[in-house]
Amino acid sequence: MQRTFFQKNDNSKAITFISENGTKKIRTWRELNKNVHKLITFFKSIKVKEKDRVVAYLPNLIETVEAFIATSAIGSIWSSCSPDFGVSGVIERFSQIKPKVLIICDKYYYNGKEINVLERLPFILNKIKSIKHIIIINYPGKKLSKSNILNKKYTNWNSIMKINPSIEKFKKFNFDHELTILYSSGTTGKPKCICHRSGGVLLQHIKEHQLHNEIKPSDNIFYFTTCGWMMWNWLVSVLASKASIVLFDGSPMYKRNDLLIKLAEEEKITLFGVSAKYIDALNKSNVLNKKKYNLKYLRTICSTGSPLSEDSFKFIYKKVKTNVHLASISGGTDIISCFVLGNIYEPVIAGQIQNKGLGMDVDIFNDNGKPIKNKKGELVCKNAFPTVPLKFWNDKNDVKFKEAYFKKFKKVWHHGDFAEIKSSGGFIIHGRSDATLNPGGVRLGTSEIYSEVEKFKEIKESLVIGQSWNNDIRIILFVIIKEKYQLNENLIKKIKFQIRKNVSPRHVPSKIIKIKDIPKTKNGKIVELTVKNIIEGNKIKNKEALANPEVLDQFKNLKELQY
Repeated sequence: MQRTFFQKNDNSKAITFISENGTKKIRTWRELNKNVHKLITFFKSIKVKEKDRVVAYLPNLIETVEAFIATSAIGSIWSSCSPDFGVSGVIERFSQIKPKVLIICDKYYYNGKEINVLERLPFILNKIKSIKHIIIINYPGKKLSKSNILNKKYTNWNSIMKINPSIEKFKKFNFDHELTILYSSGTTGKPKCICHRSGGVLLQHIKEHQLHNEIKPSDNIFYFTTCGWMMWNWLVSVLASKASIVLFDGSPMYKRNDLLIKLAEEEKITLFGVSAKYIDALNKSNVLNKKKYNLKYLRTICSTGSPLSEDSFKFIYKKVKTNVHLASISGGTDIISCFVLGNIYEPVIAGQIQNKGLGMDVDIFNDNGKPIKNKKGELVCKNAFPTVPLKFWNDKNDVKFKEAYFKKFKKVWHHGDFAEIKSSGGFIIHGRSDATLNPGGVRLGTSEIYSEVEKFKEIKESLVIGQSWNNDIRIILFVIIKEKYQLNENLIKKIKFQIRKNVSPRHVPSKIIKIKDIPKTKNGKIVELTVKNIIEGNKIKNKEALANPEVLDQFKNLKELQY
């Protein structure tokens, strides 16, 4: 009898894949178990061993999940980048960990455009000499793209799926056995290779899934993510709860702004996960009306990536669903999980994250390392937790690791979020610590400004930084104006008045400047510090970490910032 990787091994669905181009694939639990065994058999045939690195340059496919599971089953170490990473970004990450196997897709689709990935392969192989084996996947529903690289030695995924798998007896590994390597954003230097431990990740994810989000067997869980973001790992772990996961690949608003909401309806989604920026964009699109959708299965909406504004909380309950648990969650790639997240037993307060994670000794410290409440300070964790990273790859004596998390407060994890704990026990994340504003020496969070600016129908998106000026810091607000509107004196006055009235006079920007686009990381996070460095004439490192580095030029030598 063949052993199964998962306890569940029937013909019910385990994974659903949906592409923006209309392709849909379903993998049953039985098929998933069988395919994982086929991959394990193949990996062993090419002598992939424990702790060898298997890397993937793939879209959000079922095959990506299967490859991750098979890699972890034999004790090898997984690492992945989504195809929206450019060649330099991929090389910079994967070259540090010297992988043995590369799994790559021939193409992917975004916003109606077909993008060739195979043409990048020669550049990758030229720079990463450790790669000995290449597996190529053709995008679901499409024929394999033609390329000169196909004259070289490689293995087609479809041929692996024809293997008669051997009967496996799974080896048990230590709790701290290496599972996966994730990467810091790399916007301030070379990306750090964050190595996570198997037992800690599984334990932490099951806790967050089952206790914080009440995920049950046969639920359908969706998170809009790519395999280059930690939320992909979080989503894959849902399979451990015998629930089904739904993968979407493409633009979340391709051809229709409510594309993902319709997906939630059609796939009977029980937990719907997106970014705070997506919720804000959905709100501004003004297309939703909860009477249009049948979301009777939907119990939980999760939001992460950046602080969720009070306005966005109200929008969800008014326009999406009234009786739903809206859980704003926050953690990071560093811990591949959450420090603060939802609580199914407590009320949801608009603008707040409900609770610290179970077993997470989270607090807010002032600069002197003392706990504070109802005041802004540094988010810390005072005791060990399951997903403290095992190490940074190639970090002798853990020098960089200790510098990153334990330099500011002795023996206390310093996360780098500027946050606040309220009397209710709820948390507010005010932004990253390194992006806080300091006019007059007073630290201010950027999230409060964003939440007010997002209320203006004229503004599509905004970015806030602090500019060094006359031995002080002045606040600069950059805005993208929607079509049909203009940034005139009247609108500038309205923005400043609203910020002054609803936040404080200290938060009012000295300058409000129109821009065409905002630089972001591959995961959609705004890079305030990068813009600050540009306008102050500092050298910018690692532009490859950005999804749109070309937009940085618009911040150089701005006349408005010269006076």
